Amino acid sequence: MTQTAPHFIVEGNIGAGKSTFLRLMHTELGIDVIYEPTDKWQRKDKEGNLLDLFYKDTPRWAYTFQSYAFISRIQSQIEHESTVTSTAPQIYERSVYCDRYCFAKNCFELGFMSALEWSIYKEWFGWLVQAYTKKPSGFIYLRTTPEVCYQRIQKRSRCEESAIPLSYLQSLHARHEEWLIAQQEVLASLLDVPILVLDCTKEFETDHIARRAMLDQVQQFVRNVTKPKQSLAVAITPTIQRSQQQEI
Repeated sequence: MTQTAPHFIVEGNIGAGKSTFLRLMHTELGIDVIYEPTDKWQRKDKEGNLLDLFYKDTPRWAYTFQSYAFISRIQSQIEHESTVTSTAPQIYERSVYCDRYCFAKNCFELGFMSALEWSIYKEWFGWLVQAYTKKPSGFIYLRTTPEVCYQRIQKRSRCEESAIPLSYLQSLHARHEEWLIAQQEVLASLLDVPILVLDCTKEFETDHIARRAMLDQVQQFVRNVTKPKQSLAVAITPTIQRSQQQEI
């Protein structure tokens, strides 16, 4: 991908509606979508399904899975960028920042990672982000209640997710809110990245009015961000309180 190609990142809890949202972005807005490398995490043709192991025995596999999820995400993005020459906007499913501020942090706070593992994770995360990632043009946060996420997970019945409790979704929701709304302890270079917050509690796949409103907001957000020398004051983000403490 060229340096001038803007790339946006869709963030949200498990079951927030990311897959449906990304499909709509591609089919109705024609935006190129880069999905999470879940096939690498499942590794069904190799030694085992790491994603399944993580959910079945989280304390044992938390550090292993979070480390591999982060590294494989960077690998997939680099591979994609090497094949793209267009300067049209790109949309990625989740980011390395979500790995750090939501999933890995959550594992540590729930006791699934030791203090030593968490310290090591943050150390090489900081180095890899600086060396191998590009600053995103904007974040699109699909904000959904944990209860709605839980209902959607039960409905779609993916085998790896069958054992996810509501309490885990509630803690992940709190991490997303800390990062994308309050911006607590966030990498300083991300503080000026615009954030579009979308209320995705409605079933926007079948609710045509909700879907149209969402698509219009995304189009306006992308237009505002990518327009040269255009003020982002109209970018639809809530008031953000920034923590004075900065941490990688």
